[in-house]
Amino acid sequence: MNINIRGKHIELTDALKEYVMKRVGKLAKYSDEFMDVQVTLLVERDRHRVEVTALLNGIILRGEEETEDMYSSIDMVVEKLERQIDKYRTRINRRMRTKVLKDHDPKQSTAAEEPREEIVRHKKFSAKPMSVEEAIMQMNLVGHSFFVFTNSESQEMNVVYLRNNGDYGLLQPQT
Repeated sequence: MNINIRGKHIELTDALKEYVMKRVGKLAKYSDEFMDVQVTLLVERDRHRVEVTALLNGIILRGEEETEDMYSSIDMVVEKLERQIDKYRTRINRRMRTKVLKDHDPKQSTAAEEPREEIVRHKKFSAKPMSVEEAIMQMNLVGHSFFVFTNSESQEMNVVYLRNNGDYGLLQPQT
């Protein structure tokens, strides 16, 4: 497993690098197929955020945690990635499971915890052409965290969404 550690607004000490390598290295027990693991440590004001992106044989695992302590953020993001691996491990087919993932008994994984994958509501809407700014206003008016609309500039379907940090994001199809 190749672990790349980057720091933004933080000095990467040897102890911190060693802790990241030890904790993120635990993911290797789930599979020998991990390729690159990108770890970014950020400090913004009093918040310590850890972002981890791992590529596992075509599956992208991503976790992000933010606390007031860098070490607890690292612990929490590793736990989040372990839960993701357990979730995907139960969903992929037998061939992929035996080839990619090692047998691992998750401590708290049960079939009752697995989310249902069925559509429980179907809704149709009109996507009138509007600007991105108008779509953000409409999204805020209806109180949703995302809004689908036809972009008046490109005439394509777009999605605006509210990010965890309070900013807005825009999803556009790639042509």
